[in-house]
Order: sequence, then structure tokens, then C-alpha cells
Amino acid sequence: MSSIPLWTLAVVLLLIAVRNLARIPLGIWQIMGMGALVVLLSGAIPPVEAWRAIDWEVIGFLFGVFVVGHALVESGWLAAVSSRWLAPIRGADRLLMAVILAAALGSAFLMNDTLAIIGTPLVIALARRHQLPPLLLLLALAFGVTIGSVMSPIGNPQNLLIASHGGLPRPFIDFLTVLGPPTVLNLLVLYLLLRLAFWRHIHGEALVHLPATVTDAALARLAGIALGLLVIMVILRIGLALLIPELVFPLVSIALVAAAPLLLLSPRRLALLRGIDWRTLVFFLAMFILMRSVWDTGLLQSWIPSGPIGLGEVLAVGVLGSQLVSNVPLVSLALPLIPPQHPELLLALAAAATIAGNLTLIGAASNIIIAQGAEQLGAHLGFWRFLAIGAPLTLLNLVIYWAWLSLMM
Repeated sequence: MSSIPLWTLAVVLLLIAVRNLARIPLGIWQIMGMGALVVLLSGAIPPVEAWRAIDWEVIGFLFGVFVVGHALVESGWLAAVSSRWLAPIRGADRLLMAVILAAALGSAFLMNDTLAIIGTPLVIALARRHQLPPLLLLLALAFGVTIGSVMSPIGNPQNLLIASHGGLPRPFIDFLTVLGPPTVLNLLVLYLLLRLAFWRHIHGEALVHLPATVTDAALARLAGIALGLLVIMVILRIGLALLIPELVFPLVSIALVAAAPLLLLSPRRLALLRGIDWRTLVFFLAMFILMRSVWDTGLLQSWIPSGPIGLGEVLAVGVLGSQLVSNVPLVSLALPLIPPQHPELLLALAAAATIAGNLTLIGAASNIIIAQGAEQLGAHLGFWRFLAIGAPLTLLNLVIYWAWLSLMM
């Protein structure tokens, strides 16, 4: 058994954990890419096996969603629609709730990383326009997309992995019915916690919203069509899962069909392709390769407990393990260890690995996307300020999910 993959994974995780504190000039995608390159060049995983290790359904889904999300931002569609949607909101406390709900519902359809990309400039602009601390709305966005994404199989990449390979017969229905109610309660907890933490800054002055206009009408029309297709495809897949399960289409079809009008009809297709988050796609390509090489060492299989796996164990490993391995690699590693006859444990793994993103800034890729995007716009989302709110929030989130799932089992 070669130890190269294990040592490589350890170094990769260490670099990801300390890169911000030690000011290491490498992105997460570069660190993961170097890890994959090491196991390839060392022969720890043959190129053919590396190619097979890549989950192309996840990559295709991310690609399609990123195309749609980038078009919504670049065309001005998102700014214009959000301006009209926020117009009736006259209080800072209601604006906070609106950001949380929009982040949560949006991440359930567009994936949390996409909402992190398109939401960061919006919330910073809102905060500055209405004399609120940017940190308040940045935290609302970060925690909102994380919690909201729990209740959807396409809310985040780790849920997508579970939906694709966990053997759930009706992933949309299973996620929504089992994880939906506690997720709604956790969103309320988030609002109350932020309201309490920033009570000095949430002023009582009436908010005046400036109108925003579309900057590219043609692209905005196509982006609106793409978003509509995305929603229709999700609804159609849910309906088929309920009525005609044998006709259910792959999850990747949802994103690719939605992106098709933009890639086939827009004259700006090349600009859209250049502008999507290729770094995140590289991260996942490399992650699949590195994690397969680690799995092939056989070490993880030797850790499989001989007795039954309990709900508490899954929740604890999901949260704590995600801080070390990051949530997507953790699910990739843990998924084969969950008995297929216990779908409730798969959903517990999804909830825990996702909520782990609320504990620390490095707990989720969406947090890093928001932090880096904020820095480019002159705002700051620091590690310790995140932890001060994230630690109690994560504890409360876990208690709620544990209590609910215990009743469901």
C-alpha cells in the first residue's frame, strides 16, 4: 500500500487550512491541483483510473450552473430584479431577513457556490447604500447559502454527490421532506443570532432603494429564459420522481439544458465561458483524482466500524471532518461507508457536511468565494469574526437537525 496519497492529502489539507493565516500565495484550487498532480506523477493512480475517478455529472452540473449565474450578473438581470424585489422593504431588520431568505432559496436552485459568486457584490452594495456594516450582510449571505442548500440535492456539490451515488430513490423529495422543516427553523435561528450580534448597527431609518437597470437586454432575456428552464427542469424532475420514476433524467441535464440558450444563441458565449469560475471546476477535477487515490490505498476501508453507525457519529464526523478534509472530499470519502439501507444517515451526512461550512471560514468553498470577492471590493470577512458567529450557530444548527432526524428514524 503506497503512502504517497495519504501524505499528499495531509499536506493539501494543511496548506488549505493555513493559507490565509500564513499568507500563502496559492488558491485552494491550485493546492488541490498540485495534490492531484503529485499522485499522478508518482504513479499512485494511473491516468486511466484518474479519468474514471472524475464524476463528470457533478462537473457538468457545475459548469451549466456557472454559465447561467454569470449571465445573470453580467447582463444586469440580477441587479434589476433584486432592485424591484427589495423596493417594498423599508427597514434594516427586514432587509437582513430578505438577504437570508434570498440566499437560502437561491442556493437551493442555483447551488451555494453560484449564489456566493453573484450575491457578494450585491450585499456589499446594499450595505454601503443603507449604512449597514458589510460584515453583517456578508455573514447573512454566507450562512444563508449554507443553511438553505441543505434541503436540496442540487444545493451544493456534496448533496449532489449523495443524490447521484447514494441510492436515494427520490432525491428531491427526500431532501425537501426530511431536511426542509429543520432547515426553515435554522434560518430563523440565523436571523435571530445576527440580529442579536449586530443590534447596535441595525438602525431604524427608512431604506431608500435606488432603481437598477439591465445593462445588456439581449443577454438578460436569454439569462431569464435559462433561469426559467432551470426551475422548470427541477420541477419536472420532481414530478417524474413522484409519478413515473423510470423516466427520471440525470441531474446534470438540468444545468446543461438551462445553459443551452446562452451557449447556443448568445453572441457573448465566449465571454460567458471565459467568465465562469473555472478555478472551482479545476478544484473538483483534482479533488476526485486525489480522493480516489486515497481510497485505493485501502486505509479508509479498514476504518469501517464493525457495528452499526449511529446518527450522532455521522453528524459529528460530518462537521468535524469537514474542517479537515473540506465537505466535498469528506462526503466523497464517507459515502461508501454509509450502508445503503439507511437513507436517513445519508441525509444526516448531507446536513452535517453542509452545516460544517458555518463553523469556520475554511469549512466551505462558498465561504472562501465570498471572502475573496469581498476583499476585491474593499470589504473584509475575517476568520475570527466568522468563527465568533459561526461556532454558536453551528451548535444550534446541529441540535435542531439531530432532534428532527431522531424523530424521523
